[in-house]
Amino acid sequence: MTVNRESLDKLGRFLLRGLRIGASTVAIVELLRNDWTGGISAGVAWLVFLQVERRLPPPGQTP
Repeated sequence: MTVNRESLDKLGRFLLRGLRIGASTVAIVELLRNDWTGGISAGVAWLVFLQVERRLPPPGQTP
C-alpha cells in the first residue's frame, strides 16, 4: 500500500488541529478546576501547537 505525500499532509494537519483543540480544552477545564500547573502546561502546549500550525506551508504549496 502506497500513501502519497498529499494524503499524509492532510492527515498530519488534521491530527495537529485535533491536538490543538484538545490542548485548549484541557487548559480551560484545568484552569476552571483551579489546577494551575495542569492548566498552564496545557496552555503552553496549545501555544506550541498553534505556532507549528502557523509555520506550515499552505496546503497547495510543495516544499
